[in-house]
Amino acid sequence: MRRVFFILVVSCLTGQSKYPADSLITSPNVPIIHKIGLLPIAGWQRISYNTNLFNCQFYPSCSNYGAEAVKSFGLIRGGAMASERITRCSPFAFHYHLKLRRPFHDPDGRLVDPVLQKQLHKTQKSPLLAGMMSAILPGSGRIYAGRFLDGIMGMWMMYVVGNSAYHAIKNKRPISGPLFGIAAGFVYLGEVYGGWRAAKYYQNPGQGTEGTRTLDLRLDRKKSYILHSRKP
Repeated sequence: MRRVFFILVVSCLTGQSKYPADSLITSPNVPIIHKIGLLPIAGWQRISYNTNLFNCQFYPSCSNYGAEAVKSFGLIRGGAMASERITRCSPFAFHYHLKLRRPFHDPDGRLVDPVLQKQLHKTQKSPLLAGMMSAILPGSGRIYAGRFLDGIMGMWMMYVVGNSAYHAIKNKRPISGPLFGIAAGFVYLGEVYGGWRAAKYYQNPGQGTEGTRTLDLRLDRKKSYILHSRKP
């Protein structure tokens, strides 16, 4: 395990900038502490960019999103933001994207979800309350914000990673214990942030008249596809 980690670090620091995160790692403008947080992302991109099995449904992809978040907001906050995005990258993401009438990336149709999100609709939910709820029970803030399925995913992620960390630390695993412990910390912070973000930015714009639903799927400024569905 240590040899694998050492090889990964050396390859990321000395290799050419073949993957997006590499350019940030080799950049003199990125602090060392931020580069440490970028190493796992760079390692993952060496896997995901070489197989179609891990194609991300979001634009930017979760790895690029995480790299940008760490670069812009630092290791702790950026790591929490990356964890939050990974939780949302689920089979339910497309459903919520349509529901919010958010744009699609023109070349490949991926779901546009930038790090710096704009508040497109006035929220009736309290972001502060959502964050506090997730701090008490991870995932509950997302449910309060109206994203029930994302909330369930958040609870599941927290359980899986937290339980793995508990058993690894209990069994005194010198490597997996600290690693899972750190991962559980980021998942927890990601859920707190996720509750806040869901209440702040991911609110439905309203459905118009009863029985009518318009899904506006904008691919770019020049063209848009509009799907109308009405109940009989």
